[in-house]
Amino acid sequence: MILFLLAYLGGILTIVSPCILPVLPFVFARADRSFLRSGLPMLVGMAVTFAVVATLAAVAGGWAVQANQYGRIAAAVVLAVFGLALIFPSLADRLAQPFVAFGARISDRVGQGDGVHDAGVLPSLLLGVATGLLWLPCAGPVLGLILTGAALGGASVKTTLLLLAYAAGAATSLALALLVGGRLFAAMKRSLGVGEWIRRGLGVAVLAGVAAIALGLDSGFLARLSTASTVALEQGLLERFGAGSRSADAQRKPSVLMSDGGAMAGGPGMMMRGKPDARDEALPIEGALPSSALNGAVEWLNSPPLTVEGLKGKVVLVDFWTYSCINCLRAIPYVRAWAEKYRDQGLVVIGVHTPEFAFEKSSKNVRAAVSDLKIGYPVAVDSNYAIWRAFFNQYWPAHYFIDSQGRIRHHHFGEGDYDESERVIQKLLAEAGESNVSADLVAVKASGAEAASDAMSVRSPETYIGYARAENFISPGGAVEDARHVYATGTPRLNEWALAGDWTIGKESAVLNETGGSILYRFHARDLHLVLGPGAEGKPVRFRVTIDGAAPGLDHGGDIDIQGFGTVTGQRLYQLIRQGGPVADHTFEIEFLDPGVQAYAFTFG
Repeated sequence: MILFLLAYLGGILTIVSPCILPVLPFVFARADRSFLRSGLPMLVGMAVTFAVVATLAAVAGGWAVQANQYGRIAAAVVLAVFGLALIFPSLADRLAQPFVAFGARISDRVGQGDGVHDAGVLPSLLLGVATGLLWLPCAGPVLGLILTGAALGGASVKTTLLLLAYAAGAATSLALALLVGGRLFAAMKRSLGVGEWIRRGLGVAVLAGVAAIALGLDSGFLARLSTASTVALEQGLLERFGAGSRSADAQRKPSVLMSDGGAMAGGPGMMMRGKPDARDEALPIEGALPSSALNGAVEWLNSPPLTVEGLKGKVVLVDFWTYSCINCLRAIPYVRAWAEKYRDQGLVVIGVHTPEFAFEKSSKNVRAAVSDLKIGYPVAVDSNYAIWRAFFNQYWPAHYFIDSQGRIRHHHFGEGDYDESERVIQKLLAEAGESNVSADLVAVKASGAEAASDAMSVRSPETYIGYARAENFISPGGAVEDARHVYATGTPRLNEWALAGDWTIGKESAVLNETGGSILYRFHARDLHLVLGPGAEGKPVRFRVTIDGAAPGLDHGGDIDIQGFGTVTGQRLYQLIRQGGPVADHTFEIEFLDPGVQAYAFTFG
């Protein structure tokens, strides 16, 4: 019952979220009509449609999302015709195409009510269905909790009822606003006689709402604004009702859940410390894995599919990683060493590859990375985030240590504390009855990108190039989203960066349209890496790197020569700089000698 109340309250809070703005005109276009026969049916249609579509999207995977895209297009057309008919009443009589005429008839009936048409419930309900297909609420903690539970639990009446409770909360807020707005509009019409202009103004607002949704503002700019405005309120609700922290039985719960695989808390640059030394303290029971925790992988590498039940009696280490994450790459040598050392004593290591960038969803790319990294233990390709959600995970890398009874006994997020992690493995193997567990620790000598970071000298943060998470971009005029633009570099200060040349900046990456483009970054670290991809159809892209305007010489990374030349041949992380002397501020520049390169993110070490 508490979860249903939380869902309803979370829905009510959407009224203060910018993500509700694009659908407000559709709702307020009913403000001067009967609420019971016009406004209420529309809100009911909106709430029910959202609940059904969200249930399918949460439990049925990509096909449901793809199908809804077509529904959103049809709904946008219907509502656009509705808006045009509000502005130009004569338009309805001139449109002959069947679908458009259908939308126009709806618009006539619900937009120009004459006392008979005003009472029509079905047309308002149909407009509510269209609005429900277009409405894309910002995913704060409450909605994130519901959608994650739906994805894990599968389709059920409870799933749909929770989503319906959320939508009902939003409809309640909109209903109150609609009732107030209806009185205001009626008063204006009586006192000023401006009903025609009010109707036309609402038509313009409806078209503006359709345009905002078509341009993706409801899921992009407005979603980013909404995060700051509602997350704190929703998180307070979760904590108030005990749904946002660890419960008394120590089961793992989500703190803040984000949908769309978008920006997950922590990210590849997060480094966190683990728990007290496992040699000195008993390991607590953090939670029991559900039997479906390892289900949902799109493919298994190096092994047939594994299950929680099938692993009972084994000590299990689950390592969440992704192959372009530098922190993951630096942890893998230890995971490989543990898998080899303790394999015959009952340890099973499972790598769960959960992607951050779209190109990491490709099973072909993951198989190549597993081969290049010489990973021989089982790897679950978790491109749909099914296993990630089952663990309520939020970090790369993340290590979960599971005892022989299937219980999580320890976890560690980020790099480091490898000695402690190995002692946890030793302790769990001893608890499982293994009598000859070595007390020695592995000695790892990693090279290239897998070598440990010089953490004391790193003063530059991970920096994304796609506009969804970009910071400190200084090219004059800022980023032009999803369109070609010629950029110019300035003089970056520490941790600032710029583009030069003809680029198209997307959500995840920037793509170079013409030869000669470059990227500048003022950094302070021993190592500099850049996640890059080749041109269309995998066409290689040549480049040259300079430091402070000169060839890197002996400070070159593993993917370039001493003159700074290299080639982008695949979508992965490229090590471009590894300094051998004292670390100081330097200006890095990479110039691309061919078009088409995709640039994703800088990382440092």
